[in-house]
Amino acid sequence: MNQYLLLGAAILSEIIGTTSLKLSEGFSRPLPSLVVILGYGAAFYFLSLTLEELPIGIVYGTWAALGIVGIAAIGVVLFDEQMDFAGVVGILLIIAGVYCLNIISGMSTH
Repeated sequence: MNQYLLLGAAILSEIIGTTSLKLSEGFSRPLPSLVVILGYGAAFYFLSLTLEELPIGIVYGTWAALGIVGIAAIGVVLFDEQMDFAGVVGILLIIAGVYCLNIISGMSTH
């Protein structure tokens, strides 16, 4: 299977787990709490598969960065959290960093 699809699954699973962490209200709600455990479990499983072929720096950097971007977007859309100009610039810098790491850098396995 394509390693970047597995990485995408890891990122999506982590975003689902983190969103559910907010919804679990301190693990006081059973269903979101279960989704937290399943989401993070799936995220680490997919990460482990990705690491079989891709460098750890690329995998972890991309996973963490795109998880941050995804969660920030969910915070704005679903939880009515505010993002100011500096936040937008920070998100754009994170995206630029992922681009550099995966496309421009010699670390990646193009």
